[in-house]
Amino acid sequence: MKVSVLFVCLGNICRSPTAHGLFQAYVNDAQLSDDIFVDSAGTGAWHVGESPDKRAQSIALNKGYDISHLSGRQVEPDDFFTFDYILAMDTQNLHDLTSIRPKQSKSRLGLFLELANEGIADKQVLDNTLEVPDPFYGDAEHFEKAIHLIETGAKNLLERIREKYDI
Repeated sequence: MKVSVLFVCLGNICRSPTAHGLFQAYVNDAQLSDDIFVDSAGTGAWHVGESPDKRAQSIALNKGYDISHLSGRQVEPDDFFTFDYILAMDTQNLHDLTSIRPKQSKSRLGLFLELANEGIADKQVLDNTLEVPDPFYGDAEHFEKAIHLIETGAKNLLERIREKYDI
């Protein structure tokens, strides 16, 4: 593997498994699964071992992405040594990750959409936001907005990684 990416949200039930599934699909489509490893986790442990939220699964499947096989897990200290990129969906999760990050970690820790926006001239593509809002307590519209941001961000992220690692 040349590079590894971990997507992180609060419970690993909505946003991060959606980002995991979509980004993995883009990696597979680009025939880069031998070069890029993808995973997701949550800062909390409420949904460890559970499948993604049914609403997230439904919205993803409507767009052609099956995320039903993914299983929730919590971020572990070893993740900071295993992954090149640890990407939080929002600033609260970034703060939580920063507080548990070992000092020796070389992982690039940051906001998913901020990294996905790097080098993009037209930031309107991502609605000028750096966070993927948590749709858990919302309705289908909230899940649609989240997947829109994740789709665009995942495509941009793959482009950034391909350029950086020449893959």
